[in-house]
Amino acid sequence: MSERKGERKPVSVPPMERVSEVVAEVRKGARPDMHVPVRVFADEELMSQLLRDHSLEQLLNVSALPGATRQALGMPDMHEGYGFPVGGVMGTVLPDGVISPGGIGFDINCGVRLLSSRMRADAVAKELPGLLHELSRSVPTGYGRGGRLELDAEELDRVLEGGVPYLISRYGLGVAEDPAFIESGGRMPAADASCVSERAKQRGGDQLGTLGGGNHFLEVQRVAEVFDAKAAEAFGLFEGQVTVLIHTGSRGLGHQVCTDYVREMDAAASRHGISLPDRQLACAPFSSEEGKRYFGAMSAAANFAWCNRQALAQRCREVFARVLGAKAEGGLKLVYDVAHNIAKVERYGNRDLCVHRKGATRAFGPSNPELPPPYRSAGQPVFIPGSMGTESYVLAGNDASAEVSLNSCCHGAGRSMSRTAAKKVVKGDQLRKELEGRGIIIKCSSNAELAEEAPLAYKDVSRVVDVVERAGIARKVARLVPLGVLKG
Repeated sequence: MSERKGERKPVSVPPMERVSEVVAEVRKGARPDMHVPVRVFADEELMSQLLRDHSLEQLLNVSALPGATRQALGMPDMHEGYGFPVGGVMGTVLPDGVISPGGIGFDINCGVRLLSSRMRADAVAKELPGLLHELSRSVPTGYGRGGRLELDAEELDRVLEGGVPYLISRYGLGVAEDPAFIESGGRMPAADASCVSERAKQRGGDQLGTLGGGNHFLEVQRVAEVFDAKAAEAFGLFEGQVTVLIHTGSRGLGHQVCTDYVREMDAAASRHGISLPDRQLACAPFSSEEGKRYFGAMSAAANFAWCNRQALAQRCREVFARVLGAKAEGGLKLVYDVAHNIAKVERYGNRDLCVHRKGATRAFGPSNPELPPPYRSAGQPVFIPGSMGTESYVLAGNDASAEVSLNSCCHGAGRSMSRTAAKKVVKGDQLRKELEGRGIIIKCSSNAELAEEAPLAYKDVSRVVDVVERAGIARKVARLVPLGVLKG
């Protein structure tokens, strides 16, 4: 279900009106089934790229969802996905607005976690090859790979419902202060393991602490530039510092949860009187039995993903201590962990909304009470990774993002070329040599998978970040560059 099959019609969308240099809109009424306008954050160059696929057409379909409110939003990294475009955001009014598995995605709570050290990169340059080697030995990568922590059925249910706090208390994977620096404290209380199918549990039972394949990665980085000294200080970042960025999600468990409920909601659509322009937008009212069970299962998969990144972070802490010894004094501190494939119930004005973020991340401003106290002077850390071999950015959310973008930001550079197309124009072995020639250590067993994530397959992350900042969603704090990459 992850890709569309067969012949596609040419892209056909209504005219867009420029609201500003970085915001364009299709007015409500441009299509008779639209409940809300469509708003896209993009400059002219990014707009020309997204018109090459069907992502804008998909966003117009999203605007037809029952209960949709405000606008259907497209982030500057938007590209075509399953039902919803990747980089799509939509809020539906509760209790009867819908929840759609396609609006969250198959890799539920795929997300990004940033760890910071006290070390400067130039002080550990000689140890980096050994460090990456040990990380590659300690972190299982690739499709279907299992981890060290294989859970029986009863224990997996406890992890699904207890999230990171349970993982720390039961297995010692982390420190007591970690959950404060994870979105939702690393646990969604609505999680209900009984709503997760046995097949999903079978697929996830041995995958805790694994990176997976595709665009998932673990990257050792250097802070190359600081733009906002006050926010950087609040986040514990400084120029020359060694950091670690982890990007992965709920693995096979989350994929199966999405598969199960897309089928169930598609079958139940007529019973709820729902007619949609695309069956891939299969949905049900949030208050319905299908909606409640999906939200319980999705929340459980989200908890699993946070636990997965928590286990990986602990492996990194162990490897850094083992390889670097006294140089790693102070260890790796969790800066923040944020989801980018999830639905959350959030309050806007006097209404509760089910906010779908697919390939989009939260961007709470300083006044939001969910932030840990150290970040209330700066705003929520927002991470926008680039492609493999290019820079990544740390930003801080603005209070204005609540009105501008439903407290949402993009999650990366965004693909401009499919994986299949990338492999036709990029040779993995040549890319490996090119990156290593730039001093970036690459750990990836497959040249074909390396080619899929080549920089030319992605949009310009600096341009994407510039649009985010100009739109008022978040502001730049720091730029990070890769020293070594462990790719799934």
